[in-house]
Amino acid sequence: MGYEFEPKILGFLCNWCCYAGADLAGVSRYQYPTNIRIIRVMCSGRVDLSFILRAFSNGMDGVFVGGCWLGECHYITEGNHDAISVVHLCKKLLGHIGVNPERLRLEWVSASQGIRFAEIMTDFTKKLKEIGPLGISEGIDEKGLKFKLEAAKTLVPYIKLVERERLRVHFNTDEEYKEFFGREEVDRLFRELIADKLAISEIMLLLRERPLSTGEISEVLGLSSSQVSKYLNSSARQGLIRFDESQKRFVPA
Repeated sequence: MGYEFEPKILGFLCNWCCYAGADLAGVSRYQYPTNIRIIRVMCSGRVDLSFILRAFSNGMDGVFVGGCWLGECHYITEGNHDAISVVHLCKKLLGHIGVNPERLRLEWVSASQGIRFAEIMTDFTKKLKEIGPLGISEGIDEKGLKFKLEAAKTLVPYIKLVERERLRVHFNTDEEYKEFFGREEVDRLFRELIADKLAISEIMLLLRERPLSTGEISEVLGLSSSQVSKYLNSSARQGLIRFDESQKRFVPA
């Protein structure tokens, strides 16, 4: 008998709706795969970008976020609107670092929808089996994947600031959020405000390991020498790095 891949899934479930829906699924004995490990949160808006990245860094093949339906949040802050923005932004971030964005899924499940929870878990598990193990399916080795995720995690406070200042929106439907985050303007903002910072974060992690030249950094990150030079010059102006004449390499300042 051949080996059958069983994906590991971490779920963040809203206490008031999705967690109650999952509980109902169990009480009602609805059948679904047991691949998910659940963390109960008081609101889906409590799910931080760093939680998701840490889950993948710790070897999860998929991350599930479950909350109340839009318009039915139990808090006046309407945290599920924050959750949908975080998930859309995280999907862009995952895609940028080479991880399949379909490994992250957000769904709304009310307390009375136990069968819906079971159906979603069955479908998500099936999808992850088709995608395959994290990293291997993307063609990224474990060390390289952890490196990219670590660089992204160090950037989380800045990404949250960008989201709050430039990408904070409030719509009434999932479709409106999907349309907004799919706009070319949002992609441009992501490239200009986040992608460049992520490259600098990766360079800083490399330089903390050992001094490197422009060419060596270019080879490791798969970037052109001109791109690396741009990031190095920007980092030097910010006082983050310096050029060590004795080693002919860049080092942290």
